[in-house]
Amino acid sequence: MREIVDGVFELGLGFVNMHLVVTDDGVVLVDTGLPRRSKQIERALRDIRKQIGDVRTILLTHHHFDHIGSVADLRQRSGARVIAHAADAPVITGAIRAEPTGFLPRLIGRVMRAEPTKVDQLITADESEPIPGFTAVHTPGHTRGHVSYLLDRAGGVLFAGDTAGGKNGAVVSGPAQVSDDPAEQDRSIAKLATHTFEYAVFGHGGAVKGQAVDRFREYASALPGD
Repeated sequence: MREIVDGVFELGLGFVNMHLVVTDDGVVLVDTGLPRRSKQIERALRDIRKQIGDVRTILLTHHHFDHIGSVADLRQRSGARVIAHAADAPVITGAIRAEPTGFLPRLIGRVMRAEPTKVDQLITADESEPIPGFTAVHTPGHTRGHVSYLLDRAGGVLFAGDTAGGKNGAVVSGPAQVSDDPAEQDRSIAKLATHTFEYAVFGHGGAVKGQAVDRFREYASALPGD
């Protein structure tokens, strides 16, 4: 586990990252990683002198199993409120079933399925404040209801989910091979580039620190038509 800025921690769970944010009102989780990883998350909480009951809110970026894998168990054990975009909520709750695209995602999806859970609060606006200190930005493309979150701390911390990734200090596209609409995903990266933030963390890849928004602007400026 790595501390990105004061009170913001990144936990690697296999090939995906999730994040823990310590606030005045308790701990906020951004995504929950793969299925059956609750014990690892609980150990990470103990490492920062917190416990499962301190988790008050779980912010979900999108419905893919490697991001919502442990949400049902964590919600039940902590009593935390789960927040997600309305377009992705039916998959999270189990109302509909989304089949992964591509051979490898389909293969993994057969053995790793997220248990459905209730979504307590729906995001419907392009930008909103689901909880104090966090701005939710609708960033469709990877999924229809993908959301990135901006935390008002240390000059701004962006939780980009799978809209983008970090590689050697640069911003790259998120995993486009499993994206609903890669072109729309690029437009969402350009949307994020209009905000202001010093740090960016991702579902896949390393954090970008120090004027991270500039790396997003560099990516956006290289898109076709710019």
